[in-house]
Amino acid sequence: GSAERAIAERNLCGLVGALAKQIEGHIRERAGALDLTAAQAVALRELTGPMTMRDLAERMSCEPSNATFVVDRLEEQGIVERRPHPGDRRAKQLVLTSEGAALRERLIDLLTEASPLARLTSEEQTALNDLLTRVVR
Repeated sequence: GSAERAIAERNLCGLVGALAKQIEGHIRERAGALDLTAAQAVALRELTGPMTMRDLAERMSCEPSNATFVVDRLEEQGIVERRPHPGDRRAKQLVLTSEGAALRERLIDLLTEASPLARLTSEEQTALNDLLTRVVR
């Protein structure tokens, strides 16, 4: 009945929240090993290629002003550069420097190692991804 559904939903919400906390803790710990904040690590993880600040903010699930603050620090550290956007004179594109690309590779290795999701097989990760995508979108 509806009571059982309510309990199941509450349990599921608790599990999703606990997983999010585990992932955040894992990111914070691994970022610290590279002298990055968790937000810098997320930005670096999401910079899969040249992109605008708006695209990065969306991928980071934060406001553009927060992403700007994070990118400013990364730029000061020589990890990211702002370059003119090839298709839009008014926009800037974020691009990893060679140091940034090397750091991103190290970060990805660290994040993948002993990740909370590493307990799942690749098939299980795909299934979880598919289910969460259906719920979120």
